[in-house]
Amino acid sequence: MRYLLSFLLCMMMSFSAFGIGVDEKPLPEPAAEARAQELMKQLRCLVCQNQSIVDSNADLAKDLRVIVRQRIIAGDTDQQVIEFMTSRYGDWVLLKPPFDGATIILWLSPFLLLLIGFVIIYQNQKRNSENLSPDPLSKDEKARLLVLLDEKENV
Repeated sequence: MRYLLSFLLCMMMSFSAFGIGVDEKPLPEPAAEARAQELMKQLRCLVCQNQSIVDSNADLAKDLRVIVRQRIIAGDTDQQVIEFMTSRYGDWVLLKPPFDGATIILWLSPFLLLLIGFVIIYQNQKRNSENLSPDPLSKDEKARLLVLLDEKENV
């Protein structure tokens, strides 16, 4: 019973993940509104910074949704709408920025950090393996060890 209640509680809390920004004036044509929603999912809310403008309730996100709908009504293609928004707000407005000279660090930094992590792990393993294998005993050390072992046996 407890698992069922926990499951139901998790389900109710997750329904908010399917929510979209509701505006006062959606486009009258369902296909155009669906296209606008898909475009808005690609654009970042400049206030929230990690949400699309569909998911955000910020005033700026509402204004951006209006602009997207206006551009669609004006007859712009999806690419033209994206270009219009990036010309005004830069690549920062895109949730998936393009791979170019300005964003190369953004795209390559995960691989660079992964490589650095592997190098650190490799060096630690190498250092630990060197510490585990001691140097062989010298002749004096072997002789001293034999003397100590003989004394132990005689006791």
